[in-house]
Amino acid sequence: MAFAPSLLILANNFLPIIRAFLNITMEYDSQLELEINIIDAFTDVAFKGNSAAVIITNDWLSDELMQSIAMENNLSETAFVKVINLHNYEIRWFSPITEIDFCGHATLASSFVIFAKNDNLIHIDFYAEAVGNLSITKMDNGYIQMDFPSRPPEVISDIPSALLNGLSIKPTEVLLNNQAYFVVYENEIDVTSVVPDNELLKQLAPYDVVVTSKSKSNDYDFVSRYFWPANGGDEDPVTGSIHTGLAPYWSEKLDKSKLIAYQASKRGGNIICNVADNKVYLLGKAVHYLKGTIKV
Repeated sequence: MAFAPSLLILANNFLPIIRAFLNITMEYDSQLELEINIIDAFTDVAFKGNSAAVIITNDWLSDELMQSIAMENNLSETAFVKVINLHNYEIRWFSPITEIDFCGHATLASSFVIFAKNDNLIHIDFYAEAVGNLSITKMDNGYIQMDFPSRPPEVISDIPSALLNGLSIKPTEVLLNNQAYFVVYENEIDVTSVVPDNELLKQLAPYDVVVTSKSKSNDYDFVSRYFWPANGGDEDPVTGSIHTGLAPYWSEKLDKSKLIAYQASKRGGNIICNVADNKVYLLGKAVHYLKGTIKV
């Protein structure tokens, strides 16, 4: 009994440490675990195309948490998909900077993940607030077809000085749709060699900038590059959404409804475009790069 008070004092001294340990353990155990998949879209080989993270949930996470996850992923987009039922989903897209109204490559990546989880599925529908219903079909040849609204650009005469001064090569023509300025060049070499001043192009927000020309190759009908410093990053590897404007433009110029496009970024990517009335059907392949778990 002589040593009992000493044990009591010792226990009292360690009690705060024990409590702290239990709180840390409880906090760790209460973390939300989410499956994450990273997909290279608009390519059939790894390390090409454009990477997107895909996170599928039964309920939306908070806007702040989704933006934080996208910032942590530091990819062009992180797509968050909410399950309605096996065939219907809602989708939202976040760049590391902000929520994006419309993203084609992350839609392709999300479709790829859903089809991979459900072998018998050949058709799904996404709903996004800014663009409405997006119909997606798994093709027999390995391509995924996305039914997107046509968003053709219109020629403008009042060209912002930030655009003219923000590109090292002057445009032949400038157009605009609800997503970006379309800078048209005479030659493909202008598209591949133009140098953007992204600090100036950032002043064009909320609009981004796509540069494009007819392709000199027999493999492609047109080429492009996409700069979006105000909304995501310096240059996007492959941008599906902008082809809902590029495809109608080049369809009229080249007088053909089926076109093959190449986005001439460092990673590069191929997009098949079918233009029909007020629709643009984009087809692409994708490659699974990573599957893991995040804790938030």
